[in-house]
Amino acid sequence: MPEIVTHCPLCNSDRSRSFDQREFRGQTITNCVCINCGLVYQSPRMTEAESAEFYAAEYRRMYQGEEGPNAKDLAVQHARADTLFAFTHRHVQNVTRHLDVGCSSGLLLQRFRDGFGSQPVGIEPGDAYRAHAQRLGITVYASLDELRKNESACFDLISMAHVLEHLPKPVEYLADLRETLLASGGAILLEVPNLYAHDSFETAHLLSFSTATLAATLEQAGYDVIQIEAHGRPRTDIIPYYLTVLAKPRTQRKTIELRRESFVSFKRRLGLLRRRVLARLFPGKAWKNL
Repeated sequence: MPEIVTHCPLCNSDRSRSFDQREFRGQTITNCVCINCGLVYQSPRMTEAESAEFYAAEYRRMYQGEEGPNAKDLAVQHARADTLFAFTHRHVQNVTRHLDVGCSSGLLLQRFRDGFGSQPVGIEPGDAYRAHAQRLGITVYASLDELRKNESACFDLISMAHVLEHLPKPVEYLADLRETLLASGGAILLEVPNLYAHDSFETAHLLSFSTATLAATLEQAGYDVIQIEAHGRPRTDIIPYYLTVLAKPRTQRKTIELRRESFVSFKRRLGLLRRRVLARLFPGKAWKNL
């Protein structure tokens, strides 16, 4: 049976209302919006056991038609790695040890290794993608538990590109990374789909973030946001499909006030309307074929 989410994954409120329902590849996807903070989240959703089975057996085939990386996927990952490196390098000048959670084919780790001279370590549950990254000379584990059994030193950069939206408990997960794996002076790099431009609502996307709710998630997990940016790179020049953020562990104790984001439905409709208009007016800039 699907799991009904009774409390918001961000603020733990039990007050929500229906936000969106649609068919996605033969499955009904229902999302709610938290009345207290404005986070949009999927409910009902897969149970933990169903999720593990889905990522092991169905995820890559559903989205790509095959288990291993193909040429199109690798081209996108190469371009995204360049974009994320440039974003990070504006604020971080040195990385010694880099952990990429959900490292896929390892191309992001490879790009940062080339740029910073860092020691790359990845986590990737997919066997075919993990093998591809390992062929690049990267140490990759199947899970966080496996990594913890084999690695003792902390990381001064942890990245998660298009991973956070798949996690049922984002605040707890990010707090655990900060407390157990991130060096005190380190940084965390995240990228997620933008609720106000991306289609967002898919089987695997348990959460849909705006700039406000992404920043609030990091703040509740004990981080200070350094920079957050809405953009479309590498897929588009003009539509802000993605949100990228760099944050560091909070060094001073302070009370974080969780502010409610208002007019979420209106902002979603307006953002998607803007996307359609731009795609019609500037088709060549709205979506690039990588």
